[in-house]
Amino acid sequence: MDETAGIYAQHSPYLERAVQVGVASGRVLRVTFPHDPDDDALEDHAVLDRIMAYLEGVEDDFSDVQVALTLPTDQRSVLESVRNVPYGEQVNVETVARMTSGIDHTEDADLELVRTALDENPAPILVPDHRVRDGPSAAPPDVEQKLRSLEGL
Repeated sequence: MDETAGIYAQHSPYLERAVQVGVASGRVLRVTFPHDPDDDALEDHAVLDRIMAYLEGVEDDFSDVQVALTLPTDQRSVLESVRNVPYGEQVNVETVARMTSGIDHTEDADLELVRTALDENPAPILVPDHRVRDGPSAAPPDVEQKLRSLEGL
């Protein structure tokens, strides 16, 4: 991955808004979808180029992209499990709980933990919360729906 730290953004015709990526120490810190990117955002970054290709229909699981999941350990574990949901497949919150070590899919508090982790996901697309059909997405609703449509979900 490109080690250059900074903020990178490109406009996505498919999403009708920008995709903005924050990077530091070779890790993606955040993926956001502003209508207008930061004024100082640069356009050229390998991960951003891959995201743009994905939005044009190129299948990519982004499994090699390092994402800085700076969340509590249990939430980080949930999001790491979500990264294992394959392109074009869909799971529910209970399945994510089953996939995550230390989470009990029969406990309401643990199911709420899964939902909280999804809602606080710092890197939608790279951590594909749009593949969890009954959970929240950290992406705006219109972006989430377009990501689902892109993958046939």
